[in-house]
Amino acid sequence: MDRRVRRGRLTFDVQDGGSGPAVLLLHGFPQDASSWRHVVPRLRAAGLRTVAPDQRGYSPGARPAPRRAYRLEFLVADALAVLDDAGVEHAHVVGHDWGGAVAWAAAWRHPERVASLTAVSTPHPGALVEAMRHSDQAWRSSYMALFQLPWLPEALLRRRVERMLTGSGLPADRARRYAARMAEPGAARGALNWYRGLPLSREVPRPVTVPTTFVWGERDPFLGREAALRTRRYVRADYEFVPVQDGHWLPELSADVVADAVLRRVAASG
Repeated sequence: MDRRVRRGRLTFDVQDGGSGPAVLLLHGFPQDASSWRHVVPRLRAAGLRTVAPDQRGYSPGARPAPRRAYRLEFLVADALAVLDDAGVEHAHVVGHDWGGAVAWAAAWRHPERVASLTAVSTPHPGALVEAMRHSDQAWRSSYMALFQLPWLPEALLRRRVERMLTGSGLPADRARRYAARMAEPGAARGALNWYRGLPLSREVPRPVTVPTTFVWGERDPFLGREAALRTRRYVRADYEFVPVQDGHWLPELSADVVADAVLRRVAASG
């Protein structure tokens, strides 16, 4: 069932279906909720309810222009608002890429709402900062500095995003879909504002205390091994690390592995 969730002046598109314990699925850049399309059937077949929003900047009705509107604390509040609207008090939270950053922050800010956490591709933000000092992670993340510039990144994203995505391993049909979405009014700016809002965030990364699984692609060009290995230090609960012989776009490249990891985490968390 597709529905819309109002949060102030913003309206979020949400895919919601199934019954049973709820799994909140948070997509990354520059994707949308359809990135989970091969994961969702496995979860619903196992008796779970899946709630997958198009997040801030991606839902056509939720594309505020100022970069300050994309501070991490606001993105977490969006996720909780989606759960509130769905009548869900506790959810198993799954996030990929930027959605993973939101999932980590939700777990340390609101552990009472997070039954378990499955981070896909995205290491704990504290581990990522450490890795920038001790490995090639700063080079891997150097594109983030480009994204801070005005207007130029929007032009690049609209013109070259399909080529950029296929070059990093995303299937061509998916790249075409996301390129078309980025051509919508306000979409490129909204997606890039996730990066631009990061320096304005008031969040300080903290360890999480909820059961956690981290699924990481060994051939990820953006997020390297050092940050992946350091993530364990930031989890004060049961933890599973799942390395995958694949790249960054794991919900689409390794959907069965991701679904299996989520199901194990849900089962272990009760």
